[in-house]
Amino acid sequence: MNSTQRSSAPVSDETARSIQGLHGVRYQTTDVQRAADFYTRHLGFTLEHQQLPAFAMVSLGDFKLFLSGPGASGSRSMPDGRRQEAGGWNRIVLHVTDVAREIERLKKAGLKFRNEVEAGPGGRQVQIEDPDGNPIELFEPAR
Repeated sequence: MNSTQRSSAPVSDETARSIQGLHGVRYQTTDVQRAADFYTRHLGFTLEHQQLPAFAMVSLGDFKLFLSGPGASGSRSMPDGRRQEAGGWNRIVLHVTDVAREIERLKKAGLKFRNEVEAGPGGRQVQIEDPDGNPIELFEPAR
């Protein structure tokens, strides 16, 4: 299947009734207040809800980001003992109009960058990290 084709696998009636859409993305954090401050101060998110020290929800438009700290139900270990941890390579992607300007602004603020700008046929992107090492991609679509 190429990138323009969609799967035509049938969806059961039960699934169609149960799954309503994307609710949000959850990031693990060691300090919920610090994480919420990071997203609101540097990336323009709005604080929607918090129950410190365990949880906060920030939003950007219709997108919701759940910040789960130690002790939150969304941070508990798996039955096989694996711990949920921050970091990895899956990431949220934020649409920006000028990636170079954002890089300059965020470097002045002391944010950590994972890489230099990468360019491809779809646009230009760079990755930054939140205070816990969770990745965020800043993406400027090709014009």
